[in-house]
Amino acid sequence: MFIHNFKYSLKLLIRSKQLVFWTLAFPLIMAVLFNMAFSNIENSENFDAIDIAVVNSKDFDDSRIFKESLKSLSDESNDDRVFNIQYTDLGSAKQLLADEKIKGYLSFSGDDVKVTVKSNGTSETILKFVVDEIKSDSSAIINIGIGRIAKKAQEVKLADLDIDYEEFFKELAVEITNEPVNIKDTSNSHMSYVMIEYYSLIAMACMYSGMFSMVLVNFKLANMSPVGKRSAVSPVKKSGMLLGSLAAGYIVQLFGIILLFGFTVFALGVDYGEHFPMIILLSLVGSLAGLSMGVAVGTLVKKGENAKVTILISVTMAGCFLAGMMGISMKNIIDKNVPVFNKINPVAMITDGLYALYYYGISERVWIDIISLAVFSAVMILLSWSGLRRQKYDNI
Repeated sequence: MFIHNFKYSLKLLIRSKQLVFWTLAFPLIMAVLFNMAFSNIENSENFDAIDIAVVNSKDFDDSRIFKESLKSLSDESNDDRVFNIQYTDLGSAKQLLADEKIKGYLSFSGDDVKVTVKSNGTSETILKFVVDEIKSDSSAIINIGIGRIAKKAQEVKLADLDIDYEEFFKELAVEITNEPVNIKDTSNSHMSYVMIEYYSLIAMACMYSGMFSMVLVNFKLANMSPVGKRSAVSPVKKSGMLLGSLAAGYIVQLFGIILLFGFTVFALGVDYGEHFPMIILLSLVGSLAGLSMGVAVGTLVKKGENAKVTILISVTMAGCFLAGMMGISMKNIIDKNVPVFNKINPVAMITDGLYALYYYGISERVWIDIISLAVFSAVMILLSWSGLRRQKYDNI
């Protein structure tokens, strides 16, 4: 009977064009709209190396720390370089700035460095910040150098040897300035607006699978359809009927998930990263949670089909809102003030698992979300099964 119910339910879902559109085709349409609307956001926020000029002079040549630091920050072989530097005379630097071909230039006078810019902006602020940091590091190097020289002098004195202070200090400066630069472009590595939207879309697609199971359950209820009347008086186990409907809905949803990932990866070029298999696993468990919630609404709500659809969509959208799909700050607000809501919210479990994978990789937090979704699904299925067993009708 399970196989018969499974095949019958599968045919019912496939033949429902409206249902297939909203649960399978609609997420693809949303993916295209997301791609069109947000694909250029990250490119516009990428950090581009800043064009500057450095005035060549004897004072600049003598400032070894600045010279080595700027060389490292403008290394063309480094994709994370901060500056594109032109070494020129003072007159040319002023002309380049006037023509807006550079954001600013550095000029050296003794131990001092002057930053000249034409206007205030992000690039100009970064230039000033870097110069201040190098100045600060220079002071640290000098203090460290003095300490090391004093120690070295004591060692040499005890051995009755001479020390070349100038050479020792140069070696120290080279040692410190040859350290790798830690200024990098992290504009995409810590926050991706586009990926947040795609993760939200995945969660929505998982929860929309509840429409499949709710339609199938309604079709098997005596107060909802003629087939339900026959099912109610037949010696069919409620557990077999419930599991058959769930299995059919899950197969169709599995096809929808494969279609969504295939379309976003191969047609839209979305890169889900190295943890893509875990994203798929989380989506499959999330789909089961969506299916089980649809079964619960279809079984436990004693209303007509339109009322059940309204309730299911309302609960799903409320869960999406609390999980931060309409604004990621909302999830943080709920987590901080009413954390229990998102602990029982399947949408929050899905998005939280996806964010955890994005930021931290495969971690305990991801497995907790997966287990929570599985527990949520089991509870919904048990409640639905119990509700089906208790259903009685005065007449059919």
